[in-house]
Amino acid sequence: MPDLRPRPLPELTILQHPAAKPAAARLPDLDHLAYGGDYSPEQWPGETWDRDYEAFDAARITTVTVGVFTWALTQPEEDVVDFSMLDRIVQRASDEGRSICLGTGTGALPPWIARKYPDTTRVDFEGRRHWYGQRHNACWSSPDYRRLAARIAERLAERYGSHPAVVAWHIGNEYGGRCYCDLCAAEFRRWLTARYETLDELNEAWNTVFWSHRFTDWGEIEPPSALTEHWGGLGKTAFQGITLDFHRFSTDNALRQFRDEKAAIREHSELPVTTNFMGFFQPLDYHRWSADLDFASWDNYPRRYDEPWATALAHDLMRGLKDGAPFWLMEQTPSVTASRDVNPVRRPGVVRLWSWQAVAHGADSVLYFQMRASRGACEMTHGAVLDHSGRLDTRAFREVAGIGKELETVGDILLGARTPARCALLVDWDSWWAVEMADGPNRHLRYLSTITDWARPFWEAGAQLDVVPVTADLSAYDVVAAPLLHLVKGDTAERLQAVAERGGTVITGCLSGRADEDDRRFLADAPGPLARLAGVQVAETDAAEPGVQNPVIFDAEEGASRAAGEMVFEVLVAEGAEVMARYGADFYAGEPAITRRTLRVDDDREGHVWYVGTQLDTVGLERILTRALERHDLVGPYAGVPGLEFATRVAPDGQAVDFLLHHGPLDATIRLHADGTDLLTGRDLDAGDLVVLHPTDVIVLRRTQPAPR
Repeated sequence: MPDLRPRPLPELTILQHPAAKPAAARLPDLDHLAYGGDYSPEQWPGETWDRDYEAFDAARITTVTVGVFTWALTQPEEDVVDFSMLDRIVQRASDEGRSICLGTGTGALPPWIARKYPDTTRVDFEGRRHWYGQRHNACWSSPDYRRLAARIAERLAERYGSHPAVVAWHIGNEYGGRCYCDLCAAEFRRWLTARYETLDELNEAWNTVFWSHRFTDWGEIEPPSALTEHWGGLGKTAFQGITLDFHRFSTDNALRQFRDEKAAIREHSELPVTTNFMGFFQPLDYHRWSADLDFASWDNYPRRYDEPWATALAHDLMRGLKDGAPFWLMEQTPSVTASRDVNPVRRPGVVRLWSWQAVAHGADSVLYFQMRASRGACEMTHGAVLDHSGRLDTRAFREVAGIGKELETVGDILLGARTPARCALLVDWDSWWAVEMADGPNRHLRYLSTITDWARPFWEAGAQLDVVPVTADLSAYDVVAAPLLHLVKGDTAERLQAVAERGGTVITGCLSGRADEDDRRFLADAPGPLARLAGVQVAETDAAEPGVQNPVIFDAEEGASRAAGEMVFEVLVAEGAEVMARYGADFYAGEPAITRRTLRVDDDREGHVWYVGTQLDTVGLERILTRALERHDLVGPYAGVPGLEFATRVAPDGQAVDFLLHHGPLDATIRLHADGTDLLTGRDLDAGDLVVLHPTDVIVLRRTQPAPR
């Protein structure tokens, strides 16, 4: 009988943002790119397993993720642990020669836990205690949940930690949500005590003299919810500082639970540990997790086909979590998603295209959800490698098998390869939270859509891009973009200044430099600490409904071209910067909209700092960012070819591999940029060859000589 007695729990302490270089990544020890995905054989009888593994052979499946939602099977009662089913699952996968990413099963509570320990279920934003149901249904502050989750993780590690087929641990599943129960309130107060130490410091940070909010006892503080500080929904709060800290606390609280399970695993296993993220997921600051992940992984479910730069951006975010190390694509659908209002099927060739896009941006795996379609519940209509019939002649299975064959052909060439990026896009969850809950100037403004718009010109130019936190070391980058840098914390302004002072280019813009780390306004002209860097002052800030545009006219020496801004219009005063574009309408027509400051480095070099005072359209952003990329010779060889994505990875031995991925609707004819071999077809190609790429075509070119710069 396993020992299930309560164990001492670690104290919750504030987790600061990681240092510039997080702990080095530790990836699963494989000699190939992992291929396969989530498999739930516990849902099926043994004869189905036989057919499944025959199909897996045909599709070159090498890796299965199992046990993600098996907690109710492995622990049907508190004092009963039953590994008989999981033993069969693990042993069968091992006998079939598959590598295993083993889940702890803690992504959803078993019913008995919720019934026996009601405090393990969540209280929602409106103050309602939830009964058992769904998933993401546990309170991270519940001592009972944390104890039981850590204990089952330890028992799993004790049993399977030395199994030769197990290569990685998968904790939980798609961490998400927040809880507002009394336990979370108490933990929030402890977190605040660790952060501020005294109520005087807290009151100062939150500006509680406003609206008679001064706290005189820690017990007076409640989580900001629909019952306290919020009105009209989660995004509208009377006290931004309180809500900002609760968002930070919720991230740290979830991370503490992850760390509990990881520590329990470490009692018996040193295999690498991960959890599957969800790209740009607003509720949790993934950058705060980077030091605790052994390797990053995420689930890719794009909503649109026509924005491949948005998916590329999410891949780049995952790669940036571990200082540029490869990540795992933990989930994608082989055909169709579920649970959305409309769930279109992936068009022919798209799954292959998106799989290679993930690899191009740093993935060392291509994994699906799910390997076999579930027979019931909400994901029974979700696509799978094997549908309910189990047939091998479906289009989805044929495409999956084709990708498997290509990955097998490529072998280990790309394993561990990195992206040689000299461009960086700064992403800051604190600014994301702060700018979207600000009372002004425009509630329609969205952080994610803004950074996606800024990332698009990099993608279209074929410039390799790292997505990094504001704490990152910027010394390797020639171009650094920092849109909506609403909160300026620590030495961020000084490090951006250093980029320009060594000859690099910095681009920032509207609503940046407005507040400090506590979301208190700087007692200076906007953009606060960025004013000296940009050589600009914001005189006024106007706003308009979405769709209302103001022309932005570049000066004659810039070709007198027109772009447009919308939603936010900062009227700029140049103080050491050159005016590059002006507004064309309203009372501030003719006033500066875009500026550029030039810093002389030496006789041959100068640094540039651009400030964009509005939400600039695609035309305007492309003009500015392409100009910056051209200045540093960072434009790729196929810039201007509609829909053609160019990416590069460099293997540990220095071998460069280029990816050409055609997302456009029409054929593209190009002249190849370098000599090399297409790893997917074995064709030898020469620089200058005319190549026709059809929609969804992919070339993986192992270069025999460096690409021209």
